[in-house]
Amino acid sequence: MIAVLDFASRLLVWLLVAPLLPGIINRVKAWVAGRQGPPVLQLYYDLARLWRKGVVLSTLASPGFVAGPAVAWLAVVAAALLMPLGSLGGTLSFRGDVILLVYLLALARFCTAWAALETGSAFEGMGAAREVSYAVLAEASVITAVLVLGVQSGTVSLAAMLGPSAGTGSVLLAVGLFMVLLAENCRVPFDDPNTHLELTMIHEVMVLDHSGPPLAAVLHGAAIKLMLFSVLLVQAVLPLGDMRAATAWAVLVAGVLAVTVAVGLVESLLARYAFRRVPLLLTTGFLLCLFSLLVAWKGGSA
Repeated sequence: MIAVLDFASRLLVWLLVAPLLPGIINRVKAWVAGRQGPPVLQLYYDLARLWRKGVVLSTLASPGFVAGPAVAWLAVVAAALLMPLGSLGGTLSFRGDVILLVYLLALARFCTAWAALETGSAFEGMGAAREVSYAVLAEASVITAVLVLGVQSGTVSLAAMLGPSAGTGSVLLAVGLFMVLLAENCRVPFDDPNTHLELTMIHEVMVLDHSGPPLAAVLHGAAIKLMLFSVLLVQAVLPLGDMRAATAWAVLVAGVLAVTVAVGLVESLLARYAFRRVPLLLTTGFLLCLFSLLVAWKGGSA
């Protein structure tokens, strides 16, 4: 019974807290721009409204158009449950769970692109092609960051990998992971979640034909993914495993809040990069993670 309650409480943390992060980002952007902006809880209102609406389906769409967002949401939630929360460890923890985490994130992206192609729209196909092409470099950065943590800790379990600090390469890893966070969550300067211009849309174009509960699943899954990468970034560079439980929780919450505010500041102070510059920026993030890997490898062999 205790195990069930623990699982349910952690699941509720991911499901209920995640929509708060986009609201904080929007408030930071509004504050920098000198305007009032939407409420912090705006995404909660949007999700509640979308769940009450009907679904508009294309005549060309197969059941995969609805199944895609559902499977992608389940994959992101499962990946989030693998992520440790401070000293409490992961909800689903086992040896090699980090490999499953990478595959679950890839599955979510595949299902989102698959659902976009189900509409038969060349416009959404263009967005899906851009999404998966950028994902090649972003996933390489994620895998390299995982290798850094694996070399540093000597294990392939997330709970053990994220306990100690990343060592001397923590700054490189932090910057690299932050760039990956922006790319994986379709934020500025890689993408603009608020744009509706044909020549600049990537992720948003893939969900233009979604409505009702499927669109709610897409938006909620994106919020959970943002929180997942924020938690990963904080735990990868800070030695939460060496702290007491209460202190680790406080540092984790403060770190996630700091990352969220940093995303809002980046979106306020930078413009979206041209498509030809995005691969170069993603390559820079990969190289930062690679240099951190070299530092961890040389430091361990010294």
